[in-house]
Amino acid sequence: MQAGAAIHGDEISRPKFMTVKIPQNELGGRPNQSQTGRTVPSTGNHRPADMKTSINDNKLSKRLRRKTGQAIQDFQMIGEGERVMVCISGGKDSFTLLDILKRLRQRAPISFTLRAVHLNQNQPGFPVETLREYLETTGVPFDVIDEDTHSIVKRVIPEGKTMCGLCSRLRRGILYRYAREHGMTRIALGHHRDDMIETLFLNMFYGGQLKSMPPKLLSDDGNNMVIRPLAYCTETDITDYSRLCEFPLIPCNLCGSQDHLQRQAIKEMLAGWEKSRPGRMASIFRSLTRVAPSQLADRNLFDFAALDSHQEFSQWLPEGINEPSARLGPNEPVEQSA
Repeated sequence: MQAGAAIHGDEISRPKFMTVKIPQNELGGRPNQSQTGRTVPSTGNHRPADMKTSINDNKLSKRLRRKTGQAIQDFQMIGEGERVMVCISGGKDSFTLLDILKRLRQRAPISFTLRAVHLNQNQPGFPVETLREYLETTGVPFDVIDEDTHSIVKRVIPEGKTMCGLCSRLRRGILYRYAREHGMTRIALGHHRDDMIETLFLNMFYGGQLKSMPPKLLSDDGNNMVIRPLAYCTETDITDYSRLCEFPLIPCNLCGSQDHLQRQAIKEMLAGWEKSRPGRMASIFRSLTRVAPSQLADRNLFDFAALDSHQEFSQWLPEGINEPSARLGPNEPVEQSA
């Protein structure tokens, strides 16, 4: 993406070139005088409640486009000529992602292509034809990959245990391979702001690490660039938008519906916080963008020893630095010899 170029929900601007306004009636509303230059006579059939709903729908659509465009700009997710592979699961997040990217592309200051890709994991009863029929209506090229990962997961994971981890790894490997073989330069996933916050707490509570989902990530093998354009969007907005657009939502009966998942517990905890203190989720997310390494305790992230580089320090822990202290918990760090 060119430096200084920006994609926004209500307008898309390109420095020194042009500004393109997005019509207020994009979702089917009536044009107003400022858009057409003439007065539109009222038919008298619009009730105040209907008009208010239409206005709120337009605001929702614009808000999602604006936040998505801002995330793309802030993290330089999509540049000129990118071939973006949009992963479609059949859920509200991926459907919303594809729809918003399609709308932004029409007025973006750069040229890029989209390809929707769904991985059919052969889950019993999964309506893959319903998904295929919907994708045919989008006007976006698409592929459906057929890989029976369901049988592998059921064979390896004991009954009652969480299947999401293995399922995700298998799915990721297949999609990465597809992207390489078809020359995709970006892999777009539908994770949103709330997913990133939930992952932060999952890693803190169960993994002992301070990390989340980055908006942009280079895969471990260095061959795939993963982007999350919905990083600034809330789950509530996405849910409302998917209902507005009447996407043919398909639930994941293999892993996402397991009520005992750790993620579900985190989600309920965060929902309780937001209910008692509105705005807390937004505050937590802002903290992910304002990290102060010197105020944490990661010696690999910040050189604390350099703060007193002129001093010589004695060797501590004379009882034996290679022996764990009885005062350390099972997840606490143990000093190693230099």
